[in-house]
Amino acid sequence: MKRDSVLTITSLSNEMKLLVALLAADNEGEGAAADEALYRDIEWSQFLALVRHHRVFPQLYVTLKRVPKAPIPPYVMQVLKRDYRQNTIRMLHLAGEMETIGHLLASNGIRALFLKGPSLAHQLYGDISLRTSGDIDLLIPLRDLDAADRLLQENGYEKEESVEALLGDWKWRRHHVNYAHPEKKTKVEVHWRLHPGPAKSPSFDELWERKAACKITNVALFQLGNDDLLLYLATHGARHGWSRLRWLADVDRLLKQTIAWGPLLRRARRNWQEQLLGQALLLATELLNTKVDERTSDLLRSNRAKRIAQGAMFYLERTVNLHSTPIEEEVASYHQRYLFALMGSRQKVLFVLSFLHPYSSDAQLLPLPKPLHFLYYPLRPVLWAWRRTKKTA
Repeated sequence: MKRDSVLTITSLSNEMKLLVALLAADNEGEGAAADEALYRDIEWSQFLALVRHHRVFPQLYVTLKRVPKAPIPPYVMQVLKRDYRQNTIRMLHLAGEMETIGHLLASNGIRALFLKGPSLAHQLYGDISLRTSGDIDLLIPLRDLDAADRLLQENGYEKEESVEALLGDWKWRRHHVNYAHPEKKTKVEVHWRLHPGPAKSPSFDELWERKAACKITNVALFQLGNDDLLLYLATHGARHGWSRLRWLADVDRLLKQTIAWGPLLRRARRNWQEQLLGQALLLATELLNTKVDERTSDLLRSNRAKRIAQGAMFYLERTVNLHSTPIEEEVASYHQRYLFALMGSRQKVLFVLSFLHPYSSDAQLLPLPKPLHFLYYPLRPVLWAWRRTKKTA
């Protein structure tokens, strides 16, 4: 589907433009990535830093080996080759641990859908070495959360943070809890929702009905089907400002597979994800020259999708790392406004109303016995003002 450019991308550095061109090589042809003009005035140390920040060195290394006469310094290729090999070892380790955890949960009657990690790498790229992953993400029913917690801790995993609960707000304010194994050096994120509130998340049973089999293990493991995966990747990438090109490369690869566009678009509308999907498709077509289905034309023409797609360029232009704290004040302030802009009108109403629900910080400021927790509702404005006064002081 041919489109005119709608995003302003002139502020990208030469190194970023080269990186984007190489990632788009599969869609534009390898000859385009061999254009000598792309390689002029490149600071190669900065280029390598970008590649690592965006977590795309596996597919980039494989692409550069195919591009004829690309003027890449030999030491750059050596660094990419080393990173590629180290990632392969890492992904093999994660695949083995994913199988162990999947078998542990299944043998105890807990259904699990693996969201990211080696299963996603194989689902999108057909080869676990072609994508990076820092941990194993899985989704389970909320009712099984305590049982999964017990099993993981019995098998050497340590919870990295406790879930602070007050009147059940954690069930919708948050969506996962982190675990780490000190000996295996492996991290696991256990999700009970795909997204934190006020985003809507489909039920586990609904996702389970459309699940796909994971084909890289000897035990029966499952992952999201393509349609649910596309909406998940679009929403996840949007929430993080598409600050890593790896997430956009994932969308590009998934769009080359079979998608049931009719049901998917209806589901996106029902779950308030239309504009987020439009943003993902716009960024993919603009940056990676991804080919998209004609049935998405209304999404691509949406002015709101265009605005939030342009808003994501802030993160790419500045190489923002939202996972590194503390976040610069300018970035933190922009990110708050950006997240609010992602919401539809109904989500914005729910987001504002959510401030009326007590937070765990209210209980820290004014501890009350559990039978009196209902008082946190009328006291919420007073506690908010008190906390703001203390912060200012």
